[in-house]
Amino acid sequence: MTCDFLVIGAGIAGLSFAIRAAKHGSVIVLTKGAALDSNTAWAQGGLASVLPEGLRDDGDSIELHVADTLDAGAGLCREDVVRAIVSEGAATVDDLTGYGVDFDKEGDHFALGKEGGHSKRRILHALDTTGREIAESLVEVARNTPNLTLLEHHFTIDLITTGRLGMVTEDRVIGAYVLEKATGEVRIFRSDRVVLATGGCGKVYLYTTNPDSATGDGVAMAWRAGASVANMEFIQFHPTCFYNPAAMGPEARSFLVSEAVRGEGAVLINARGEDFTKKVDPRGSLAPRDIVARAIDREIKKTGAPCVYLDVTHKPAGFMRERFPFIYEKLRSFGLDAEKQPIPVVPAAHYQCGGVVTDVNGKTTIRGLYAIGEVACTGLHGANRLASNSLLEGNVIARRALEDILHHYGVEKNTDDFPEIPAWHHGDVAVPDELVVIYHNWDELRRLMWDYVSIVRTDNRLRRAATRLRNLKKEVREFYWGHRVTADILELRNLVAVASLVVDCAIRRRESRGLHHTLDYPGPDEKFLRDTVIRRF
Repeated sequence: MTCDFLVIGAGIAGLSFAIRAAKHGSVIVLTKGAALDSNTAWAQGGLASVLPEGLRDDGDSIELHVADTLDAGAGLCREDVVRAIVSEGAATVDDLTGYGVDFDKEGDHFALGKEGGHSKRRILHALDTTGREIAESLVEVARNTPNLTLLEHHFTIDLITTGRLGMVTEDRVIGAYVLEKATGEVRIFRSDRVVLATGGCGKVYLYTTNPDSATGDGVAMAWRAGASVANMEFIQFHPTCFYNPAAMGPEARSFLVSEAVRGEGAVLINARGEDFTKKVDPRGSLAPRDIVARAIDREIKKTGAPCVYLDVTHKPAGFMRERFPFIYEKLRSFGLDAEKQPIPVVPAAHYQCGGVVTDVNGKTTIRGLYAIGEVACTGLHGANRLASNSLLEGNVIARRALEDILHHYGVEKNTDDFPEIPAWHHGDVAVPDELVVIYHNWDELRRLMWDYVSIVRTDNRLRRAATRLRNLKKEVREFYWGHRVTADILELRNLVAVASLVVDCAIRRRESRGLHHTLDYPGPDEKFLRDTVIRRF
């Protein structure tokens, strides 16, 4: 199949781009699962934006939002990128409300929340299912947009570039190999304008807030294609995920309790009822996520307790039921009434701040390839993402990427000069019958990343992880080339690749900064006041 714009991923970034691009040419959007299987759909808190005067919190400004973002980013944000993205917040709100997103209001004005690291109330939300509201609205618009084809259950295996085909001219993207999951066949999609919007890699860890689809596919594909990748050592751990000791396995800890709950007055306490976060940062429970997650990790290790607690019992009766109905009912399903009992919580992997290197327009180091949303490293987040900046970034960079593509490539089809793309060559034609090997490797990978490469790291732990990952890569490579490809094999292949990038970046950063904290180098070092950029040659 041939199209003017090929978009891989259907969250806020991919669909914001696709809907706009459809006015200029044919668009195909590929998503490996259902359209709503995205990190966007799972986002609870909201979207950070400074609204026009008269609609914003008193005293709020673009400059304050920029300052908050730079502070959270611990010296690695690109200020020009931060300013460009934050300045388009109001345009993003107009965009999304135009697509039918129904943000909460108080009277005629938007109701604004506050989250960790923000100095003002500037978080637009739709109760505690903001991401779901945005995702459903965008999917509905996309399904009814002429010139746009949304193909679910199509798993992109790899990008096709001129370099992959052995050409010696400038390396450029010309399409992708895609597994059609219903038939098991691998199809070729041709386009010289490819947009990666595949989200993050939370499933590389044993405990995560992310959906099962977050297996780092876009970063892995771009890496294999030769694009530069940066700052993968900065994995954000959300401080407050529900801990349910009665349940078994990883899913016991994977239910997110939104940061917005703390923004509305909930306080983190230990088993003795002490607000331990105040000893670490004067902002207490509303300090940036890296600070709060490390404080929780330290408290758990110091006391030997399995968790800490998020206390909202001091709020008026009915508060949780009205402001956070999804969270309240979810907790009730586990037998806990948050209005009467503190919520047991632990940190879990949440967001990758690094990714495929791009400029402020989403342009990567490969001609014709763009990356937008969590898969990209634009310079907005630095060493730690400010809460609720991600949905903002996805929409803003989608607009900027389309403008950049139209400026550099126009709208004329350029597929006539495509080189011939060879059909996909399967390994052994048999479907793998030893699925237990795949599941074992998947489980081992996620456990070793949690044990050795999570909130607090050491050189020794990183070396152990690197050694085991080298063995896993060999095993996965043999499985990949020796069997017919399946979604399970492809996800494991991508997870191992991304885990290796996280470890390699972490080994190179011999300091503690933002989300990367190592006991061997407990403080920041000016020598490392730079991005960790790596590229496959």
